[in-house]
Amino acid sequence: MTITTPMSQPLPPYTSWSALMERQHDRWLEKPWLIYLDGKGLRQTWSYSVFIETARRLASLMAAHGVQRGSRVAIAGHNHPDTILAYWACWLMGACAVPLNMTEDDGRLAFILENSEAALVLCRTEYLTRISHPRVLEVDSDAADSKFYAMVRSHDCYAYAASENMLDDECLIVYTSGTTGNPKGVVLVQSNLFADGVDIAQWHGMTPDSHVMCVLPVHHVNGTVVTHVAPFIAGSTVVLNRKFSASAFWDTVRTENVNIVSVVPTLLAFLCEHDAAQNANAPDIAATTDKARPTPPEGTPEQFHIICGAGPLTCELAQRFESTFAVRIVHGYGLSETTCYTCFLPRSLSDAEHQSWLLDHGFPSIGVALPCNEMAIHDAQSNPLPPGERGEIVAKGSNITPGYYNNPEANRLAFSHGWFRTGDEGFYLLDHQGTAYYFITGRLKELIIRGGVNLAPLEIDEVINRAPGVRAGICVGFENTLYGEEVGALVIPEHDASEEAILQFCKANLPPHKSPKVVLFTEELPVTSTGKYQRNKVRHLFAEWKNAQFNDK
Repeated sequence: MTITTPMSQPLPPYTSWSALMERQHDRWLEKPWLIYLDGKGLRQTWSYSVFIETARRLASLMAAHGVQRGSRVAIAGHNHPDTILAYWACWLMGACAVPLNMTEDDGRLAFILENSEAALVLCRTEYLTRISHPRVLEVDSDAADSKFYAMVRSHDCYAYAASENMLDDECLIVYTSGTTGNPKGVVLVQSNLFADGVDIAQWHGMTPDSHVMCVLPVHHVNGTVVTHVAPFIAGSTVVLNRKFSASAFWDTVRTENVNIVSVVPTLLAFLCEHDAAQNANAPDIAATTDKARPTPPEGTPEQFHIICGAGPLTCELAQRFESTFAVRIVHGYGLSETTCYTCFLPRSLSDAEHQSWLLDHGFPSIGVALPCNEMAIHDAQSNPLPPGERGEIVAKGSNITPGYYNNPEANRLAFSHGWFRTGDEGFYLLDHQGTAYYFITGRLKELIIRGGVNLAPLEIDEVINRAPGVRAGICVGFENTLYGEEVGALVIPEHDASEEAILQFCKANLPPHKSPKVVLFTEELPVTSTGKYQRNKVRHLFAEWKNAQFNDK
């Protein structure tokens, strides 16, 4: 049984990002487009007209350095208007941006530069020593002696390509950050941006009056597509933060009148922990009155919600965040290969329905398929599975990548019977109207195979994070002679944490074969720059238990 969602209404009549830029310039002129907060007190505001004209001049500067339609331009930057200008300049001229994650090691950066065949690198001053390429243009408007904007202003505005159809032109190559081997370059074309950007904007009610805040790194599709592409299409205003700050988060939401923020689950945990630390000595109001109800932080705009995805959200964390801040999480799911999101929880759900889909099924639902794509659950032979049965999450639609760059083997493995295979395990359930709500249970490659039985890490994470003394924790499958793999728990402890108490709690709430056999304490959990756990990076910590035999009773 395959559950499909009707395709969306036709996309706006844009044949290129260039055409969209021309329209938004003429329509919005001096309306604020981008507000940049550097975290040190600097606040910059860019209007639509000034930003677009600057991007057009940057495109001319890039053309003078050999960039043309079809060229690939690597961008060594971070959250900053200069980085967004570089994206827009590339897309204006039909070039392809290749964002570099500057937290990666130099070997991977060198591989990406070579594999992508970048014609030019736009590089911030602080990263120059890490970039080896024959054509590098220093991009740093913050430097005291910066000549960047002077160079940009010395060029005329690049001409709009109003008559050109660039929908099939490559616009992004996003390199995935696997834990082993070389990263894969996910190719996205301009029509992918329009498909996902339009649906994301409409799903979340982005309008010209909306303020959308970016706290995630813009080298990843979440930071780029959700909080820049979609708001630009909608004519909204973006509040770009240099970095996430738990201490400044709610103040920024209030002072900048933010309506929507996109985060990963790790940031929700940081906000909860900061709130708990701030209120550690406050009286427990809830304990003294049954009338106390959580309210949003003072000054939060009435129409405010949080988009959350790109990492493992547990029921425990979702409940803790919403009960602490009385702010709704619109949970969703997607990959770089799907441009960004493929599904979200509907915003129209009642409070009871919302809570049920988040908390009542063992995993928080990732929601309903977006109009631009279809989703299904398949078995290993690409056969569709019925409700409740676990298999691989697959998708197809106008937001799906045309493929991996220069990697035919990866393309062969990823596409089957017309569907993109995500590599994630999940299932779906039907509501009373027959609408499919999807769930993710973990990466297929992260499944713990114990004695031939597949165990989903997220299911075990849920219990670990409810255990006494656990500040945060994940399960880790480690090599074991008897069962092939066994289950361990890596935990950031509270001050009164006890390994034995955690083990006993897990035994009481999980079947014996799923319960962790070893608990290790740590100061931090291994995550990527976008908040995804890297379980395989810490398997070695459990090496001394390779030959251990554990009692399953």
